[in-house]
Amino acid sequence: MIARTPYDDLPVALVEEIAAAGLDPRAVHDHVALAFEEDLPGGVDDVTSAAMPDMGAAVADFAAREPGVVAGLAIAELAFAYALGDTVEVTGRVPDGTRVQPGDVVLTVTGPVKGVLTAERTALNFASHLSGVATATSRWVDALAGTRARVLDTRKTLPGWRALQKYAVRCGGGVNHRMSLVDRAMVKDNHAVAAGGVVAAYQAVVAANPGLRVEVEVMDLDELRAVLAAGCTEVLLDNMSTADMAEAVRINAEAGGHATLEASGGLTLERAREVAETGVDFISVGALTHSVIVFDLGLDFRTPQP
Repeated sequence: MIARTPYDDLPVALVEEIAAAGLDPRAVHDHVALAFEEDLPGGVDDVTSAAMPDMGAAVADFAAREPGVVAGLAIAELAFAYALGDTVEVTGRVPDGTRVQPGDVVLTVTGPVKGVLTAERTALNFASHLSGVATATSRWVDALAGTRARVLDTRKTLPGWRALQKYAVRCGGGVNHRMSLVDRAMVKDNHAVAAGGVVAAYQAVVAANPGLRVEVEVMDLDELRAVLAAGCTEVLLDNMSTADMAEAVRINAEAGGHATLEASGGLTLERAREVAETGVDFISVGALTHSVIVFDLGLDFRTPQP
């Protein structure tokens, strides 16, 4: 049976580290607990690992199988702590955001063989998924190097994973867009339809939310001119051509340069550089989180070898 360590019994230093990363450690604990409940419903044991002989302590390494950027390793450690309590030790954990190469060991776990076998997939799921997000983000960051543009994430996240995925974006060098529907307003095309026009929608949101940041999505250069004239200081350029983005930057500069411009809409890594060189401030990429390819991490037993 796994320990199912309560939140208050987790290692204090680990809890503090997760909090310092901008995450809610209790929420992370509960997420890990849910993952184990999926694997071990109703408190039952792992029928395969339980059948293994009792061979004492296992020493196993998390190792990278490809180049990339790691994230979520503290959460992997929390998964082992949740499952094995104080019978497990994690050492050699590299900081999240570290660039790694194939064969690099990113953490080592020592603990009871059966427990490590039971917990390994849950720990790997968190670390490999979040490292996939961080790695994808880092590729965009590299593509934009030397330009003013920064890569943004979106709200196109997996339900229940938003805080973790956005944390992984930060590990990869990206910038978080809004976390929810309440910390910033964003006027989209359907809001414009509902309000009778993009300027009317913007003005309605500003009137209802004094002091709140408001970003407006525009579909063409005429809408851009209109929202700039209305005082908008954050504009999303949706599905524009590279030439129109460059013209949008010029129009904004001519109007005083008070607005930040975000390019969005099906952009690919192959186009990243040409879009950045138009002079936009941000490029938002839903694919960082909605269709991430997991990073190839493996757990290799050193001793004993079951």
